[in-house]
Amino acid sequence: MRHLLGMALFAITVACSNTAAKAAETEYDPAKVSESLKAIFQFGSVATKQALNANTVTLISGTIGGTYVQFGADLASVLDDGNKLRVLPIVGRGSVQSVADILFLQGVDLGIVRADTLDYLEKKGFAKDIKKQFTYVTKLYNEEMYVLASKSVTNISQLNGKKVSVDLPNGGTFVTAAVVFERLGIKPNFVYIEQRIAMEKMRNGEIDAVIAVGGKPYKSVSNFNDNRFHLVPVDYSRPLQGDYLPAVLTSKDYPNLIAEGQKVDTIAVPAVLAAYNWAPNTERYRKLAQFVDAFFTKFPTFQNPPFHPKWKEVSLSAPLPDWQRLPVAEQWLKSHNVEAVSRARFDEFLKQSPTTAASVKTDADKEALFKQFQAWEAERSARAQSR
Repeated sequence: MRHLLGMALFAITVACSNTAAKAAETEYDPAKVSESLKAIFQFGSVATKQALNANTVTLISGTIGGTYVQFGADLASVLDDGNKLRVLPIVGRGSVQSVADILFLQGVDLGIVRADTLDYLEKKGFAKDIKKQFTYVTKLYNEEMYVLASKSVTNISQLNGKKVSVDLPNGGTFVTAAVVFERLGIKPNFVYIEQRIAMEKMRNGEIDAVIAVGGKPYKSVSNFNDNRFHLVPVDYSRPLQGDYLPAVLTSKDYPNLIAEGQKVDTIAVPAVLAAYNWAPNTERYRKLAQFVDAFFTKFPTFQNPPFHPKWKEVSLSAPLPDWQRLPVAEQWLKSHNVEAVSRARFDEFLKQSPTTAASVKTDADKEALFKQFQAWEAERSARAQSR
């Protein structure tokens, strides 16, 4: 009897072992390392190091919770292609710091900055002819300005003399806030506090308002939920119309801060994918060219879920006044007839607008009007997306 029982237990043990072995062969191993990395770990050399660095493009993004970080993650997700191309996004400190990082930080190839940052640095005397050192790959999306304050604050002018947080001093939010308040003749007492901390201080009554600037849905604003506070309107008044665009925030965008069916007017500033103005015959320029080809080729992918909704605002051919486009990006657009499509729409516009067409006297007039038409199309697209 004991002999038979022992044989049975042995058979069960063997069967279980065989089943486990087959499962190990067929089931996914969550701890498995890719074959390419195994080879690097085992046979990596100086040549391997050079190969990894040769096709890695580093992009400085923004602070945690902001839209720049999400865009950086999206770019890496879509464009990474084994050893052929790797996009390495880095968490940054905001637009002003990113300008410095693109100019001086070793290994940074690209960065996302706000369109008003370079103008601010020049007008305040912090930099001279700084735009000549930059090129842009494309204008990205428009970033909305958020003014969070107690519901007792119904007009932005009521923040005059009040304690207002404008994020960290090396970011871009304080730049936009400084320009906007200066042009509107409002003089708040700025404090420089990281947004998540600033919102807690506002809850506790230590500060009066928090300014944020970012593409909706903006995570830190979406996560703020306290019915004592709301979003204060920012009117698109004449002093702001030279450098900013009108925008609208709705209850669908921020149900935690805007009553159902209501909307809040605000302004927006363009975000730019920028790079240092490298000479065409350099290794750094070659990497940018590699990035541009992959990015522009795969661009339609970004405009669909699960990627950030703001990708739908991006028009690769949209011009950016006073900026020079990266030559390889300009060449790609022309070779792929992106500009030709835009010019076809422009020609149709002139046919339907004889008064405007009659004002065009020279080729230079037509080219200037075409640039204005491209900018108008980009703004119209952005406004449609913001509704």
